[in-house]
Amino acid sequence: MRSNTPSMECKVDMAVPSPRILFLHYLLLSCFCFAPGYGGNWIDPDTPEENRKTTTYVEALDGAEFELVMSDEFNVPGRTFKDGEDPKWTALQKNDYTNAALQFYDNDYIYTDDEGNLIVETAAKDTEIIGFDDVNREYTHITKHFKSGMLQSWNKFCFTGGIIETEVLLPGKWNVGGLWPAFWLLGNLGRHTYVGSTDGVWPWSLTECKEEYKLAQLFSGCNNATHFGFKPGVGRGSPEVDIFEVQPGPIKADTGPFKYTWIGEPFLSASYQIAPGKSWNRPGPGFWPGPGQWYEDIKQGWNTSINIGYYGNWNFVEGETGPSKRDYWSDAVSWNHQLQATHFETFHKYRLEWGLPSGKPRNNTMNGYDSGFLNWYVDDKLILSMKGESFYNMTGGTTPTEPMYVLINTALSRNWGFPIPCPDGCDCMKFNCNSKRQDNLCGFPPGFCEMMLNENPKYKMNYVRVYQNKNDEQHKVGCSIPERPTRKYIEGHPYLYKTEDDVSASRLCLILNGHIFHHHIAFINRKNL
Repeated sequence: MRSNTPSMECKVDMAVPSPRILFLHYLLLSCFCFAPGYGGNWIDPDTPEENRKTTTYVEALDGAEFELVMSDEFNVPGRTFKDGEDPKWTALQKNDYTNAALQFYDNDYIYTDDEGNLIVETAAKDTEIIGFDDVNREYTHITKHFKSGMLQSWNKFCFTGGIIETEVLLPGKWNVGGLWPAFWLLGNLGRHTYVGSTDGVWPWSLTECKEEYKLAQLFSGCNNATHFGFKPGVGRGSPEVDIFEVQPGPIKADTGPFKYTWIGEPFLSASYQIAPGKSWNRPGPGFWPGPGQWYEDIKQGWNTSINIGYYGNWNFVEGETGPSKRDYWSDAVSWNHQLQATHFETFHKYRLEWGLPSGKPRNNTMNGYDSGFLNWYVDDKLILSMKGESFYNMTGGTTPTEPMYVLINTALSRNWGFPIPCPDGCDCMKFNCNSKRQDNLCGFPPGFCEMMLNENPKYKMNYVRVYQNKNDEQHKVGCSIPERPTRKYIEGHPYLYKTEDDVSASRLCLILNGHIFHHHIAFINRKNL
């Protein structure tokens, strides 16, 4: 496979020595064999040979073959992902202050089972939190009544362009709202839940200089300085691609909040979150866009419709009064795909194909795909296709050009699948399934607490695989690549990306190649070293 730095792949004798010798072997070699964010041997040896190549589904690419560059089959039981334990992944141990979140991310709720699956478990259990609220910028003492898991490959594994694919069994019940399982990508300059890292960074994709945005976009293309290895005149950011966000529930199309759309619950939302957003003549939430109000030449596939419930955010600086040049719109270019009970009962395949803008004059034979693209598939069927020229022609944005990392999580939020409007006599501000008080229970979706108290829902993932085209020079593996460096900035601003409880950068080197690490550490733990 390709790497953006000289090869760091280890050549390790797989014969297993004594546990203590093995542990020393691990400590000594890990720093030399695996450097976070810079490539390495990311392929899980358990990936079957027949799954190490794939052919693109994009017709304009004329059947190009893509080769495996990263995989995790999750076949080793009992893996955990606490900070510093795994070469690809980190499970958060952290409160989530974003999106009116009701859950605390507990790293004990991410693990592998005995059947070859990654498990993200969600439970109605309390966490007392005394800490700094990243959103309200104040110290708080609160109790959250749900625990769940989030797995990130931030600053470990990132890729730029290619194909990412997974097989998933969704958590909970298809007709009970409240859970928010997701599989998504984010630019490495922003670390989700570490809110300070995303200020003025999320979800910017503007690479050119636009004077009206130079104060709003932290890394504006209008900057000519070369600090932290950034290239002068190249705008940077952390765009977001939601491969799926799933909303279960019983509300059918053409009823309630879905009155004016033919997609109801349960549904999958496939989205590209992008800035700058459209700042004029925007469609209102709940209404279909009029002529010229929204992005054009976006192709929707089977059982898919534009998400008219959410078009994006107005982002502003807390504490400032009146208009500010640091304020900006970000858009959620989002379509919903109808799901069925089977998606919560059996495994289904989800796939994203991502192409970068070529930077060359338009090639008409490519039908716009050379401007970059994002294509979503469910069970190998196209559900949504976007081209980069749709964004560029509207706002100057592009499809992602940043190294993107992978996120896997289940969240809970009163803004996602909870009753709208709030039931009569309920303020929908307290949510505790273990409470006996009606004001703590009245805001939940019907059947949610019964489901949560009966059994902890489990989001199951069979594998993650990433493929790239070896003939496409824009396809890269690494979280800091020459075209889009991130390392120096992150190292220079550790307080934005880590808490005092997180593993330090120096300790991060104590991570070894994936398959060896998983088996050997399990062996070491059994010997109680």
